[in-house]
Amino acid sequence: MKRLTRAASTVTNPGAMTEDTPDSLIPYDEIVQEALRAVVGRVLGEIVQGGSELPGTHHFYITFKTHAQGVSIPAHLKERFPDEMTIVLQNKFWELEVREDGFSVGLTFNQIPAKLEIPYAAITAFVDPAVDFGLQFQASPSDEMPPEEHDDAENDASLGASETSETVDAASSNEDGSNVVTVDFGRKK
Repeated sequence: MKRLTRAASTVTNPGAMTEDTPDSLIPYDEIVQEALRAVVGRVLGEIVQGGSELPGTHHFYITFKTHAQGVSIPAHLKERFPDEMTIVLQNKFWELEVREDGFSVGLTFNQIPAKLEIPYAAITAFVDPAVDFGLQFQASPSDEMPPEEHDDAENDASLGASETSETVDAASSNEDGSNVVTVDFGRKK
């Protein structure tokens, strides 16, 4: 299996620093966001090719918008997480299927099995704390409302929910030297 590598970069539009910069007719921010979300698909695809076993201590926290188009989760989870949800892929998951536009996976929540369908476009964060790697995505224009506070999904993984939320928060801030890719084009509104 190929070794996952770390990435540390910030992509910005250098011209966005002046007030006189015209709006781009090329949707660079959307193109970059789509390419970075494809990284998630490739990583999950490599896990499937390897027999759906995570190598070493790798595990993933995947945060997504629960109301985004194409997301399919049980009603009780959608009620509990009306805006955003974080799942953990570590020990207890099954039927991981990777498609060009998203993935599906079986997880348990309070020992109740559930099948989730998640398009890549719905993902807002992907973190592998085992190697200090993270990707954070801009919300699509329809999702730019501030996210509501939510509990972590607490799917049945070996790490507790409080560890999940602390790890995602730590990996999302670049102040600690972690390898998070942040994309900000400073689009004029």
